[in-house]
Amino acid sequence: MSYVITIDTGGTFTDAVIQDEAGRLTIGKALTTPKRAFEGMYGAISASARLLDLTPEHVIRHASRLIFGTTRATNAIVTRSTARTAFFVTAGFPDILYLREGGKMDAHDFRTPFAEPYVPRRLTFEIKERMNAEGGVETALDEAGAITAARTLADLGVEAVGVCFLWSIVNPAHEQRVAQILKEHAPNVAVTLSHEILPIPREYRRASATVLDASLKPVMQKFLEDMAADLGQLGFSGDLLVSTTVGGCMEVTSAARRPVHLAKSGPAMVPLAAREYAGRVTSNGDVIICDTGGTTFDVGLIRDREVVRTRETWLGPRYTGELLALSSVDIRSVGAGGGSIAWVDDGGLLRVGPQSAGSVPGPACYPSGGILPTVTDAAVVAGYIDPHLFLGGRITLNADAAWTAVATVANRLSLSPEETALAILTIADETMISAIQDITVSEGVDPRQSVFVAGGGAAGLNIASVARALGCKTVLLPQTASALSACGMQFSDVVAEEAASGITSSDAFNETVVRQALSRAHSALETLRSGLKIARDAICSFEIAVDARYRAQIWELEVPLPGFSLAGEFKAAELTQRFHKAHERTFGVEDLNGIVEFLTWKVRLRVALPRPAAKPIATEECSALLKRKGTYFPGRGLVDTPFYNGPALRPDMEVSGPAVILEPTTTIVVPPKASAYLSPTGSYLLKLER
Repeated sequence: MSYVITIDTGGTFTDAVIQDEAGRLTIGKALTTPKRAFEGMYGAISASARLLDLTPEHVIRHASRLIFGTTRATNAIVTRSTARTAFFVTAGFPDILYLREGGKMDAHDFRTPFAEPYVPRRLTFEIKERMNAEGGVETALDEAGAITAARTLADLGVEAVGVCFLWSIVNPAHEQRVAQILKEHAPNVAVTLSHEILPIPREYRRASATVLDASLKPVMQKFLEDMAADLGQLGFSGDLLVSTTVGGCMEVTSAARRPVHLAKSGPAMVPLAAREYAGRVTSNGDVIICDTGGTTFDVGLIRDREVVRTRETWLGPRYTGELLALSSVDIRSVGAGGGSIAWVDDGGLLRVGPQSAGSVPGPACYPSGGILPTVTDAAVVAGYIDPHLFLGGRITLNADAAWTAVATVANRLSLSPEETALAILTIADETMISAIQDITVSEGVDPRQSVFVAGGGAAGLNIASVARALGCKTVLLPQTASALSACGMQFSDVVAEEAASGITSSDAFNETVVRQALSRAHSALETLRSGLKIARDAICSFEIAVDARYRAQIWELEVPLPGFSLAGEFKAAELTQRFHKAHERTFGVEDLNGIVEFLTWKVRLRVALPRPAAKPIATEECSALLKRKGTYFPGRGLVDTPFYNGPALRPDMEVSGPAVILEPTTTIVVPPKASAYLSPTGSYLLKLER
């Protein structure tokens, strides 16, 4: 028997999904261990292996493939626990990282200072050199100055260097020479060149991606090496892959060379699972995806069955955080997970998040939890979570601790603990609704005409109320919802993307420029593919896209080009028409007489991974009704509510609300005037009355 193991390490829980040769999925969960991630991974594998009556060592030894997503890169950037990094930049431009793009959330706020740059000014080195926009040398590289800077790094304790020179995307000679100098005079320093990591004209975005990648190399390379060593000691000999921000996975050795692609890698897998599950029950190509974890609430979008990607992924607050700038799955995150802490501000208003209890100490009701009230504690007080049946009974929650924690907030609000618990859950709902509207209504997508797919361990607590508020008609919650990100890895392929600058326009189209740019991107991908062990016998394909804009527009729009091939013709009229349609779909307007500028050409490599068709989780032969107990609902008070054992429900058996369905790794609350039934494809479908 051979297995495929996929693992997602979240802020609170680590999820493991094991798929056997017949396509059956088994889910295990364990608390995340921040100090040593492998302990949480091993615990999650152990939990799922026990359900198969196997040892974790047996599963690991017989696994043909293991894919894992990690928050290590994201957390390292946000907490500034990366390697000490220097920044080499063209003389005269030392403030690229400080000024960013000049934006701020409130245009009239003159009191908030600029955030500190990712690399401090004292570690920024101005190197005399200059290329022009045509690739000509305006100022020769000052090699003596570069050597002096390189020799200074050791005394400053620098471990990594990001090099970003003006117009290196057109002529990278100076960046390449500086890399040679660093190799000679600072051989122990990790180096990232901007023209390799992100060849786009925008200086801040290219510089940001460059220093982020450089700073992660020493940290992530050691993390990945330790991970491979730990698995090897347990007998793992299969393909070891890691999920990436572009919505695919990559061999660990390749990912270690560009670790910036591991930021936001876990959430990027959620849309893949949502697309798979939604496609089993509907032909609607627009899907809203929500993943409610212990720390954050993540929301994404699929349009016409294509995963939506963006270059606007910020790590930390928008404008003042760090811009990833790479093409990544568009996932928006807000602090509204199961571990989000409820608190009262100085004005006496109840707030929820963004602070989270995480896995250490965790919600107050957890065995080793803290003392602050969280969304999970509120769900216990409201009666939605049975303390003795949490995670299938594997963890017994402390209900008294939950009531005590919620009471601390209730006393400040002069409310009962039950009223406060419902208020906490309602505020969390509103935060989620706002995040969904931001990615849908604000960008021309009608939630009422979209399929709503919910995932995450805490998704079932409020999926009905959130979907009802948005007017969604088709609502799915897969049986595997609690591990939707890890399940997405089961449906993923190896994906890598390369970009190349090739500026031309619809009124003076130069096909040679286009072909040269695509050739550079394709050549880099071919080099990558030749080094992939997993790609030797697999089916490989290439996809093309272009970043384009109307002349005088500030920002570009990515336009996928299905049907175009690297060897085919590129006609200005057809490319322009594709852009018009993409612009109209995204912004609701198009300028048919406008001149279109094409700036950056992208080629995406996809290596199809072999996998059996995933099957629904089998039902159990036992009574579906577990117990009846009182739960609290807004406007209803205490309501006698049946609790059902999810694995014992027959397909198409309708459960009318109020009711609570207990799956081994999640809880589904069916409110009054709603119902749910398990489809033959393995997803709960919810019917909601307005």
